[in-house]
Amino acid sequence: MTHPSFVSCQIGDFVVTALSDGYMTASLDLLSGIDSADASALQHAAGIADPGSLHIQCYLIRGRGRTMLVDAGTGGLSDIGGLMRENLRALDIRPEDIDTVLLTHGHPDHLGGLLDAGGRPVFANATLWVHPLEVEYWQDDGMMARVIERRQRNFVLARRTFAAYASQLNFLEENKAVAGVSPLWLPGHTPGHTGFRIEGEDKSLIIWGDIVHFPHIQSVKPGVSIEFDCHPRQAEETRKKIMAQASQQKWRIAGMHLGKPGFAHLTPLAEGYQLVYVED
Repeated sequence: MTHPSFVSCQIGDFVVTALSDGYMTASLDLLSGIDSADASALQHAAGIADPGSLHIQCYLIRGRGRTMLVDAGTGGLSDIGGLMRENLRALDIRPEDIDTVLLTHGHPDHLGGLLDAGGRPVFANATLWVHPLEVEYWQDDGMMARVIERRQRNFVLARRTFAAYASQLNFLEENKAVAGVSPLWLPGHTPGHTGFRIEGEDKSLIIWGDIVHFPHIQSVKPGVSIEFDCHPRQAEETRKKIMAQASQQKWRIAGMHLGKPGFAHLTPLAEGYQLVYVED
């Protein structure tokens, strides 16, 4: 299950592999709680040449006879990202081999890759799992009417996606694992934003979705929020809580906007945390 171009880690019965979907651009002006110049300085200090570049990750989970995917990237929408399918092919995995898709939330850079150009399910044999509050949010006509036109397109895409997978759609339940992977409700970024935890004998992994968008900024300063958050105060509270747990419990973390290699630890600082990438 190894491949020289991809970073994987063994957690219990599962091998988890980081799959890059490419990059997207987001202005540092979208951040609140930090000056743009200070945010840019933190990016440069972390060795990031383009401060506004966000990496998009998906994660492949294999074990116990299952082939699962956490999020599906953009699908190349608006010419952003779209490399996840190519990376699956490099691992000799076809879309029909995926039996389970675990969705952290319904933003386009997470579910855009679930449909093909004709609006059909890419992963025709997969069961799609999502938090019920997430589907409720994207189906809310009142909420859709209150957002700007550009964001209304996100509602349209989410609705099309859930409709296309209607016969394969299942709802996540707290404290109920899906094939050995436990969901962890992490609200704020969206109402049903969900992470996933895998337990091993000697280490645990949490795939925390969009707890951070700019990892090296929001780890050092967990109070910094981004305009993409539906409920910024709740997202901040969730971020601070999960970061404290990850640091104290020494969890390995994975996230949809971590840089390569896609896995890290958090080390406590006087203020916030240092994000330290790991490859073993």
